[in-house]
Amino acid sequence: MLTLPEFDLIQPETVEAALHAFAEYPDEALLMAGGTDLIPNLKHGLHTPRRVVSLSRVKSLRCVNETSQGLELGAGLTLTEIASHPLIIDQYSALAQAAGQVAGPQLRNRGTLGGNLCLDTRCVYINQTHFWRKALGYCLKKDGTVCHVVPGGTRCVAAFSADTPGPLLLYRAKVRLQSLRGIREVEMGAFFRGDGIRNTIREPDEILTSVLLPPIPESSHGMYQKLRLREAIDFPLLSLTVGWDGPKGALQNLAIIVGGLGAKPKEITGLGALINDQLLTSEVAEKIEKRVFDQCHPLTNLSTDPEWRRRVLRILVRRSLRSFFTG
Repeated sequence: MLTLPEFDLIQPETVEAALHAFAEYPDEALLMAGGTDLIPNLKHGLHTPRRVVSLSRVKSLRCVNETSQGLELGAGLTLTEIASHPLIIDQYSALAQAAGQVAGPQLRNRGTLGGNLCLDTRCVYINQTHFWRKALGYCLKKDGTVCHVVPGGTRCVAAFSADTPGPLLLYRAKVRLQSLRGIREVEMGAFFRGDGIRNTIREPDEILTSVLLPPIPESSHGMYQKLRLREAIDFPLLSLTVGWDGPKGALQNLAIIVGGLGAKPKEITGLGALINDQLLTSEVAEKIEKRVFDQCHPLTNLSTDPEWRRRVLRILVRRSLRSFFTG
């Protein structure tokens, strides 16, 4: 049986109290949102904090506010709340779809939007018991000096495995970060870093308090798909977010974001040169599939064959295009 290490659990009721509780042990404390990923990682010995500061009692993080600048979503909203909220379903459908595909119902009832955005990267060589990792000689991400995915590699390539960031990139969202030093807002595209050890720019003393979604055109459409071995529980082996503006069949502002490849989501480039506001044809669709295929190269950091994942990605793109443009 895997057991938790000993630590002090602090459960403040305000963001300010949480920041102060964390600041008392800046190098020995961890923030916890829903805990659905952190608790297993603690049991695996990936962290040994002196203090865990839970955000579950901070009611201000559970807000949904409509403003002239769009929609503000509190980071403490559960994934179930995100997936079922009428405004999100109506205006930001890809985000609702992504939240609704995270794990199973029990975990979605506990997991939060902020926790999903700050989800730690995963790798078949790190998300194991301490005994297993020690027998292997550890790795770059924790206690070791060797990358078992990329021989001779000097940067961790553990995989980005969260579901909600792809849609939030599609909708050009911002995140609001708060610390005792103040508040700052960061574009979603700048929030993630290509480093499996620390894949966001959030500083250790910052709390992600909300997500800001700008207004989108009524003609905007979005879809989220994920590849996983089981229909529930599993993290994505690949994720795909596709969005476009305009009437059915017209390729306007097509955007494609792929997750599960490396330490951050990847937005496919050069789509504008392929579409030029054309109607979708089988020839254009094949060019789009090929562009995605050529730019995406999965690694052996997850539990399935990377080339199979790459081939399936092309199929997911084809399904998305068919769904959008043929009904």
